[in-house]
Amino acid sequence: MEIIEILVDEEDDERIDAYLADQLDEVSRSYIQKIIKKGMVTVNDKEVKPKYNVNQGDKIIVKLPEPKKLEVKAEDIPIEIVYEDDDVAIVNKPKGMVVHPAPGNYSGTLVNALLYHLDNLSSINGIIRPGIVHRIDKDTSGLLMIAKTNLAHMELSEQLKEHSITRIYYALVDGNIKEETGTIKAPIGRHPVDRKKMTVIEKNSKEATTHFTVLERFKEYTLIKAQLETGRTHQIRVHMAYIKHPLVGDPVYGSKKQKFNLDGQLLHAKIIGFIHPRTKEYMEFTSELPEHFIKVLDALGNKKSI
Repeated sequence: MEIIEILVDEEDDERIDAYLADQLDEVSRSYIQKIIKKGMVTVNDKEVKPKYNVNQGDKIIVKLPEPKKLEVKAEDIPIEIVYEDDDVAIVNKPKGMVVHPAPGNYSGTLVNALLYHLDNLSSINGIIRPGIVHRIDKDTSGLLMIAKTNLAHMELSEQLKEHSITRIYYALVDGNIKEETGTIKAPIGRHPVDRKKMTVIEKNSKEATTHFTVLERFKEYTLIKAQLETGRTHQIRVHMAYIKHPLVGDPVYGSKKQKFNLDGQLLHAKIIGFIHPRTKEYMEFTSELPEHFIKVLDALGNKKSI
């Protein structure tokens, strides 16, 4: 049996079943409700019900039964490794590739490819997410940091926590943004009705800040550069939809009418920069926009070298 201890370090009054579903990525809310009812979850040493609202300072103990033995296999899937040393690797994830396995989908992911191509991966995130320090959505392309050692993983995670990592994305959004630059500071949390979606909301949320700069304007669209200060789930997609400029092709937060017959949002993680965990030197990497993104820009009459 795995025992997980969680200390609620931010002000929150979310139901404990929903809270734990957010904290424990690979465990469903319905399964959490079952183990709560079996007395396998305690808050401050007391059993609770699924509707209990968590509070800042709560000490949650979760007793998870031993899962069925999972085997995530190495697969010879071509991936672009932009940089690699003994501590870290930088990969350029293609659109359509899931970052790590999840229940019901244990193959064809970036992790399966990493297990084949890299000799070591950190073990901090367990068998399903070895080496994964941060993630981007399935249909978002671009650069990801990979930790090859546990020390590197901890160092990079701390930089993410401190918001000191440079993360710059390019996105094509609906509408013509009038401002040259802007900052969106709006808290993001789980949608109160559709739990698969995120939304700007005050209750049960975390602060989120996105800075953007207009790179090129088209008649009905704007190409922007977005820099993350925080890294919430779907942050750029949610924030741009919040200011009425959703990402082109976004099936969740975007317009239902899609002109370019896209399968997913036009969002690319173009630049990533961090302090190397061993040498302590700043490193920065850049990737080119993928072909499907360039094809849409060309169709719009792009004249700049992006």
